[in-house]
Amino acid sequence: MHRRLKNEPAAPPGDHSLEAQSLGKPAAGWRRTAFTVIFESDTRAGRAYDVGLLVAIVASVVVVMLDSVQAIGGRYDLAFELIEWGFTLVFTLEYGLRLACVERRLRYAGSFFGVVDLLAVLPTYLAFFFPGLHALIDIRMLRMLRVFRILKLTAYIREYRLLGDALRASRRKIFVFIGTVSIIVVVLATLMYVIEGPANGFTSIPLAVYWAISTITTVGFGDIVPRTDIGRAIASFMMLLGWGILAVPTGIVTAELTSRHLGREGAERRCTACGSGGHTARARYCQDCGAALGEP
Repeated sequence: MHRRLKNEPAAPPGDHSLEAQSLGKPAAGWRRTAFTVIFESDTRAGRAYDVGLLVAIVASVVVVMLDSVQAIGGRYDLAFELIEWGFTLVFTLEYGLRLACVERRLRYAGSFFGVVDLLAVLPTYLAFFFPGLHALIDIRMLRMLRVFRILKLTAYIREYRLLGDALRASRRKIFVFIGTVSIIVVVLATLMYVIEGPANGFTSIPLAVYWAISTITTVGFGDIVPRTDIGRAIASFMMLLGWGILAVPTGIVTAELTSRHLGREGAERRCTACGSGGHTARARYCQDCGAALGEP
């Protein structure tokens, strides 16, 4: 079994360690044991718990999807109902254990994953206790809300955390980009409304904005099309512009992901002489023993 070296850093950012530190770990007792299993995946029991929960999440979402198929759901309605209640009880117990074993319960309940955990079980109970409130909410919609369980997967896959960090770091650039695209869309949509007019289907500026968005994203539903030569020229320009626009946010996020990946690789560099880690990509000598690190 792999043993962690003395100076090896703790769990990587994608693990539960960061979340665990913010929620508060109990000092002793069964709550500490439960906390270690549920929120820390560097133990055999923790890994087994995570794998079992992942299987349950995927299976429950598959059940919800199959239940929405009329030919299957109508034939096995009772079986799906029993399976669904089984999953609901499992996730309810898991949510209760999470609340019970953390020191800062309100912080967990109000966090993103806390809300997701609640949404994973709440629709089933609402549909059970309020079956007659069709005028207020469609029970079918409550059943479909169970697919929020798929969001629980993000808590166990480190790459989701890396992608989220990259998106947060790029948010200013992305907001500026979206703002620029929005200005272009509104200006060109207004121009198309003036040129084409209601006679050619452009009955309002919001409708023209809808057309501009579908055109600049190269979707082109075809329900509204320009009829004049000038309108078609503008539409052609927007289609060509859309190709370049779609590449911009991808490049922004990819650059940020690459930067973080290289930084992470540098942080994981280890001295072969003393085993010390945490060296940057530019480091040439060990910060502890002075030995040469070699090329990264």
